[in-house]
Amino acid sequence: MTDYELYYWSVPFRGQFVRAVLAHAGKSWTEGGDEAIQTLMGSAPKDMPVPFMGPPLLIDRKADVAIAQMPAIILYLGETLDLLPATPALRALTLKIVNDANDVIDELTLDGGREMWTPKRWQDFVPRLKRWMSFWEETGRRHGLKPATGVLLGGDQPGVADVVTAVLWSTMTDRFSVIADIFDEAAPLTAALVRRTMALEPLARLAADARRDYGDAYCGGQIEASLRKVAEA
Repeated sequence: MTDYELYYWSVPFRGQFVRAVLAHAGKSWTEGGDEAIQTLMGSAPKDMPVPFMGPPLLIDRKADVAIAQMPAIILYLGETLDLLPATPALRALTLKIVNDANDVIDELTLDGGREMWTPKRWQDFVPRLKRWMSFWEETGRRHGLKPATGVLLGGDQPGVADVVTAVLWSTMTDRFSVIADIFDEAAPLTAALVRRTMALEPLARLAADARRDYGDAYCGGQIEASLRKVAEA
């Protein structure tokens, strides 16, 4: 049995961040599958590994710990797998980047499909998406990120901030070419960082597995269909 069990839907989206940090750390995991997620979500809180409304949910079997909510899971893995920066300021900034990534995908899916995309909503959102991209660009610039070298928060090796950044933007831009064009123009330093990070063997393999397992799927459902309709128009 592997040390970790992940519960997330059969799409990349929010669960891909957890998969990527585990892969980057050289860890293996099993996935519970959609049916098991539905069963857990329908159970009483007292019967859940940890009370949660929706996935991702990660169980660390060796430590007997269960955690829900993507940022909390990433923070736990960063701490326990020694993937966080040494200083409190950079650790806090890493968590800020994880939370920003979570906010970006919430906005891209209109809070998980509370509304559907229309051409007007998409047109109004594009400047805000560019502004989000500029936050990563400025963060990297302040910490010495270069077009061909460097990591997001300085240092020698990619950490949680780099993995989360790479997964956020590569998963999105690989599936929506119009966003890829916006990203390359609005955040060239970050785009280069994403390409370098995703070229690392564990992350390249994970991306290939996602393509094989999920195809072009991003977040799934009606919200993805409405996003594709406006983004690909």
